[in-house]
Formats: sequence, C-alpha cells, structure tokens
Amino acid sequence: MTRRTLAVVSAGLSQPSSTRLLADQLAAAARDELVRRGDEVELRVVELREHAHDVVNNLLTGFPSTELRAALDAVTGTDGIVAVTPIFNASYNGLFKSFFDVVDAQALVDRPVLIGATGGTARHSLALEHAVRPMFGYLRAVVLPTSVFAAPEDWSGGTAEGALRARIDRAGRELADQVDRRPPATGPADPFALTTDFAQLLGSREG
Repeated sequence: MTRRTLAVVSAGLSQPSSTRLLADQLAAAARDELVRRGDEVELRVVELREHAHDVVNNLLTGFPSTELRAALDAVTGTDGIVAVTPIFNASYNGLFKSFFDVVDAQALVDRPVLIGATGGTARHSLALEHAVRPMFGYLRAVVLPTSVFAAPEDWSGGTAEGALRARIDRAGRELADQVDRRPPATGPADPFALTTDFAQLLGSREG
C-alpha cells in the first residue's frame, strides 16, 4: 500500500465557510479515488485565516513563524494540492495570493494542483481561468484541466448536488490520476541543503 498526502488549502475568511466546504469535498473526492486504487491517504488541511498575521509578517521580514513554516511544509511536501479561494473583485482574495507569495518559487514545480473557487454569483467563475490558473502556471505546477466553481445556488443543504457534484468527482479523479503517476512525496525540500558538492565548486573555480 502506497502512502500519499494531499494538502487542502482554504482561503475562506468566514466561519462556517463555503470555501472550506468546497475544499473538503474536492479533497474527499480525490482521497476516495486514491483509496479505491489501494493507496493510504492523509489530508493536511491549511486554513489560511489562521495564518493571516504570520503571512503578513513573513512578507515584511522574510522569515516565517513556526506555525507558518509548518503550513508551508504541509503544502510543499505533499503529493498533491487542493487550493480553493473565494473570489473578490473578479480575482483570488489577498490572503490566498499572499500565502503563495511566501511559498518558495521552486517548491511547486511539477506538483499536481486542483483549483477551486466560491463566489456570490456564477458570473465570477471565469476568475479561475484568468487569475487562479495563471498563478499556478507561473509557479510551474501541474494545474488540472477541471477547475471547480461553486455559487450559493449550487449547494443543497450544505452538500454538492447535480452538475457541481459531477464536476467535483471528475476533478477528484484527475488529481488521483496525476498523483498516481508520480513517486510518493518525500517531504519539503531542505532550504539549506547543498545542491553542489565541494569538489564541484572547486572544479568550477579552477576552470
């Protein structure tokens, strides 16, 4: 049995949050598909509202707190990511963007990412394609073809029904497919690890 980890990043600001609800359902769909294939799956939830002050302090000082470092490691050391943001003014919210601004620029290369968003009206759904997808493309993550947007009318008694449920299930299968194609994650990269040994360094100086 292969052990897998999925990071679940929710940028919702309220409690309860429809953003967190969508993130949980997307993660559950991917987890259930991986379990069906014989994997053992751990979900690592990162509620960004709990780290808002630390994210700002990191932007100002360049250093994360212990709690923020743990959240960053949970995201960068995982097999796949579910990332969901509320849409404000036709784009991701500031907390979502600020968190990924403090993620190391190389940490998400080739990492499968399932993107989702919530908003007050379905007219905001295109923000996933013109704002959220390009951001992860810039970070060179593998953004899944299916993105998932949920408006208030998509929820029935707090559960996803109809077209939303079908889209969640399809996105979950896509994330499971991408995770299955890769070896298990070994954790976050050590930022202090040497990428070149001393013999190579000396050789380059002599040349």
